[in-house]
Amino acid sequence: MHSFNRDVGSLGESLAVKYLTDMGYIILDRNFRCKLGEIDIIAKDNDYISFIEVKSRYGLCYGTPAESVTLHKQYRIYRAAQLYILKKNIHKYDFRFDVLELIFNNNDNNYSIRLIKDAFQL
Repeated sequence: MHSFNRDVGSLGESLAVKYLTDMGYIILDRNFRCKLGEIDIIAKDNDYISFIEVKSRYGLCYGTPAESVTLHKQYRIYRAAQLYILKKNIHKYDFRFDVLELIFNNNDNNYSIRLIKDAFQL
């Protein structure tokens, strides 16, 4: 089951990158990992640097994908973002935390996508 979830996540992230670039985002980084946490996608959206959590699901029986971004998960993303900002020396930008959710319906080619800008703040 773990591999299946990872495959859904990888597919979701690939579709998310395409969606974001189509929306004019410039992808700066993918899968930034450190001991503090992980960020799926880091992208520039006009004057904002956006830290994007991608959540993919088949159906809604466990709630919306965005609902799975718990306060604990938000904190880990926030801490990883702080380190990223420090490492890349990008203090001059405004920052935002977005959630991009993908809901697959029956097969991988039939899905809905929703970008929630400024989904959370800490």
